[in-house]
Amino acid sequence: MAAPEQPPLLPEGSKPLSALLSGIAQVAYYGNADITEELLRGQLYPEAAPEEFRALRAKMGGLLQSIASADMDLNQLEAFLTAQTKKQGGITSDQAAVIAKFWKNHRIKIHESLINQSRWDNVLKNMNWRVDLKSQSRHIDQINTPVAIVEMELGKNGQC
Repeated sequence: MAAPEQPPLLPEGSKPLSALLSGIAQVAYYGNADITEELLRGQLYPEAAPEEFRALRAKMGGLLQSIASADMDLNQLEAFLTAQTKKQGGITSDQAAVIAKFWKNHRIKIHESLINQSRWDNVLKNMNWRVDLKSQSRHIDQINTPVAIVEMELGKNGQC
């Protein structure tokens, strides 16, 4: 009788996978260049071969990118992860649970980061407006003519 196939890199507990997802998010969405693939492998999966870890990182990075780009709510996420668990070469149900928990905790921050990354140079910082009516004038046809005054303050993205 053959032993059941053990998925590669399924560590005891979910902390290493959760930390891997956090590391991927730090690099991809928060601009932290200090986190490298070697650092993640050395800290989280030191027993894994480099190519085995690279495949896991690529799989998790792709899943996280798909989830983040669609800004999935919890129902969409559940359906997506269920489909991934049934797919050949997909993820395990334990990995799906870790991904769901990670997304629940990090969705808002990742979404805001994606919005900030997609903005161009100038953004609207403040806007004031008013409508004035002339009540006195030399010429009668200029009385009660509305004039709109709009004041917009623009600034560089990320600066106050």
